[in-house]
Amino acid sequence: MLNEIYEETSSHMNKSIDALKRDFSTLRTGKVTTNIVDNIKVDYYGTPTTLSQVGNVIALDATTIAINPWEKTMLNPITKAIQEANIGVNPNSDGSVIKLFFPPMTVDQRNEIVKQAKAMSEKAKVAIRNIRKDSNDKIKKIEKDKAVSEDEAKKALDQIQKITDDFVAKTDELLKVKEVDILKV
Repeated sequence: MLNEIYEETSSHMNKSIDALKRDFSTLRTGKVTTNIVDNIKVDYYGTPTTLSQVGNVIALDATTIAINPWEKTMLNPITKAIQEANIGVNPNSDGSVIKLFFPPMTVDQRNEIVKQAKAMSEKAKVAIRNIRKDSNDKIKKIEKDKAVSEDEAKKALDQIQKITDDFVAKTDELLKVKEVDILKV
């Protein structure tokens, strides 16, 4: 019973770490990646659709992303969606391909992105702590129901705290790596 709670706790906390990695992938670093446009939705015949589902999205070099729509009629909706997404660049269209030219980041921009990364990291830690609280509540409930002894419940709570500490440390490590990546010129 307690092992199930441990496994469930770890599983949920892993999902928080995965969400943090996804969030981090949308942040701009010195080299642009196509992940920057992952969250942009285009109006595709009345349906909000991701850019990657309406055309090829590729990074041509460290500062340029090209979007080649599968349908030429999608050029204007894609251009409009990129402008509305406010990702820091204006789309340039040559009639068949949309290119995004990202200027080199300034120190202020890098510091601002680091702040965003720290906020994302803190959000993940809050999620991890909420999972810990839920797990602790489950342990206290089964102790109250006399399914485990007081000593077993105390050990279980300590184990949940250990799992939580491990995941908070993973979050801090991910943040440190991302911060170095963002600040690298």
